[in-house]
Amino acid sequence: MTPLQPVRGMRDLIGEDARRHRHVIDTARRTAFLWGFEEWETPILEDTRVFTRTLGDTSDVVTKEMYSFEDRGGEHVTLRPENTAGVCRALVSNGLTQSLPQKVFYAGPMFRFERPQKGRYRQFHQIGIETLGAAEPLADAETIACGFEILNALGVAEGTVLEVNTLGDGESRRAWRAALISFLKRHEHALSEESRQRLVRNPLRVLDSKHERDREIVAEAPEIFSHLTDTARAHWEGVLASLAAFGVPYRVNPRIVRGLDYYSHTAFEFVTDRLGAQGTVMAGGRYDGLVEEMGGPPTPSVGWAAGVERLAMLLPAIPSLPAPVAVIPVGEAAEAAAVGVLLSLRRAGIRAEMAFRGTLKRRMERANKVGARAAVILGEEEIACGAAQLKDLATGAQEAVPLDLLPQRLAG
Repeated sequence: MTPLQPVRGMRDLIGEDARRHRHVIDTARRTAFLWGFEEWETPILEDTRVFTRTLGDTSDVVTKEMYSFEDRGGEHVTLRPENTAGVCRALVSNGLTQSLPQKVFYAGPMFRFERPQKGRYRQFHQIGIETLGAAEPLADAETIACGFEILNALGVAEGTVLEVNTLGDGESRRAWRAALISFLKRHEHALSEESRQRLVRNPLRVLDSKHERDREIVAEAPEIFSHLTDTARAHWEGVLASLAAFGVPYRVNPRIVRGLDYYSHTAFEFVTDRLGAQGTVMAGGRYDGLVEEMGGPPTPSVGWAAGVERLAMLLPAIPSLPAPVAVIPVGEAAEAAAVGVLLSLRRAGIRAEMAFRGTLKRRMERANKVGARAAVILGEEEIACGAAQLKDLATGAQEAVPLDLLPQRLAG
C-alpha cells in the first residue's frame, strides 16, 4: 500500500522545524504583550463574504487563491487567507466598536491556493498585530515599532530594512490615481499583459509589478508626494517623526502600494535579501475603511502581518531543548518507585524520561541516545535506603542522593 503524503503545499512541522516555528510565535507573543497588545483567536473558517467584501471580487486572492466551499448547511464559507478581515469582523460582531482603541495580537494558520515554493505554502502561518480605533500618526509608528522590536527579539532585524510610503487620504489618492492612469496609458502598449489588466481594474497594483519592463516604466511614474493634501502631509510627517522617536530606521519607497480603497496613509514593508524572491517578511498599513466594510462604524486602524515560515528561515540559532534526565529502574520492583521519581522531577520543571523496557545496559544506551545529562539509577538496595544513584553522564561521576533531594540537585 502506498504511504499517504501531506496535501501538496502543506507540510508537517517536526523537531527543529517545530521548535523554530514555536520560537517565532512565542517571542512575538511576549513582545506584543509588553507593548499592550492582547491576543485574539478568530475562527479559521469564516463566512466567505468576510473576504469578498473586503479583499474585492477582482483581487487575485479572491479569484484564484481562496479555499471556498459550500458546507452541508448550504453556507458559503472560506478558510481564511489572511486575518485582518477576521479581526475586524470580530470587533464588530462582539460589540467592541464602543470600546476603542483595541490593540490585538494574533497567530495562526492561513490558507491560499498558490504555487508552493521556498518559504511559501498553501497552509502557512502568520503573526500579526492590529491597532483598531486610533487615527493618530503615533499609532502607525508604534505598530511598526512593535514589529521592529519583534524582529530584534528574534535576532533578525539587522538583516531587514523597513520601507515606508504614504497613500495619502482619499482626496490625495484620487488626484494621484488620475495622474498615474494618465501616465500609464501613454505607456500601455509597453506594459505586460498582467499590468494592462490591472490598469483597468486596479491601477495602483501596476506599481508593484514584478515584470522588469513594467518596473522600468513605473520608475518614471508620478509619485503621490506632490498630490498630498495638507492633512495627509501632516500625517505622513508625523509618522516619520514618531518612527525616529522610537529609534526605528527606515527608507522611503514610493512604490509600496495597497490597491484597495479602504487603505490610506501609511503603507510599509520589512524586506530582506536573505530569502531570494520572497523578500518581504512583514508588511502592513493603515486601513481606515475596513471595519465599516464589516458593518461597523468608521474606525481608523493600522496593522501588519508577518509570515512565520519566513521568519523561522531567518533565525540564526534557537535555544536547544534542555537535556533530559534519564530515570533507570533496575528490576521490575523498582519501576513503581521510578515513576514516582519521574513525577517529582517533572513537577519541579525538570525534563525527565524513562525507557519503557530493557536491561540496565539497554536503558543506559537509550539515555545516551536522547542526550541525557544525568541518570537516576534505582535498584532494590537504593529504594530500601530511600536514595538513588545519580550519575553525571558527561563526567561519569556517581553518588548516592536521597530521593527527596533529587529535584534540588538536578535543578538548573
